[in-house]
Amino acid sequence: MGRDDDGMRGDPGTLSIVVPVRNDRDRLERLLRSIAAQSRAPDEVIVVDNGGNGDLDALARRYGFRIVTEPVVGIPAATARGLDAASSDVLARVDADSVLPRDWVAAAHDRFADPAVGAVTGWAWLPRAPRGASRVLVLGYLGGYTLLAGIGLGHRPLWGSSALVRSSLWRVVRDDFCRDDQRVHDDLDLSIHLPPGTRVLRDRRLSVGVSTRPFRDPQKLWRDAAMGVHTFVRHWPHEFPPFRWARIVRARATGGAARAPQGVAASGQPRSGGSTSSQPA
Repeated sequence: MGRDDDGMRGDPGTLSIVVPVRNDRDRLERLLRSIAAQSRAPDEVIVVDNGGNGDLDALARRYGFRIVTEPVVGIPAATARGLDAASSDVLARVDADSVLPRDWVAAAHDRFADPAVGAVTGWAWLPRAPRGASRVLVLGYLGGYTLLAGIGLGHRPLWGSSALVRSSLWRVVRDDFCRDDQRVHDDLDLSIHLPPGTRVLRDRRLSVGVSTRPFRDPQKLWRDAAMGVHTFVRHWPHEFPPFRWARIVRARATGGAARAPQGVAASGQPRSGGSTSSQPA
């Protein structure tokens, strides 16, 4: 994948997969099978039970994951609970209805071997759609999200079905993350709070198979769009795009992009308080 700016690569450490689940037990098992088939096993798999999933104990014994319960209803709360519980150096958040290709974990380790990389997102395909239709639908859906959210953020957004961050970054943003607001998109909210200088990269090796559910329900697409607007607006005026862009320019001027993960103190606290933005990669 090439070298980063300083030409250094190393051991990315351990990796946890976090799966928030609500009313999605049937699709969860397909994801778990794809995790079990990985060419390199993750160090930890955490399934966050957010209700409506029945008894997950049998699945946990079969596939070797840890169950964490989150009583507050909502994907933001469930995601935050799982990331808090994870113990690895790299935290990978995926959806319960996703399918991971066999080398997904190995590709994640390879990408995070670059010490300058703090956050990575993948792409998608639709396993149950013809290849041509899959490309068109994913480009319209995910490409549109990337473009519009990227304008508001000033950098590439994380996408929740394949979103990976260093645990050091999560410790910085966890107290600002809007975990109690069911109306926010957790991936977009995390993107908003990433520290200045964070490199948000896209790696197509981290693409995942996703459900066609969003494309079968136009009302859901509208709800998702409304949630996206809400996620942005609730952070204004501090995160109003021109203000974010100005902070990005300042971060670039000081050369912060290459060393964002190292900007986290040993205590896990950011070097400066308040909400922040990140630098485009």
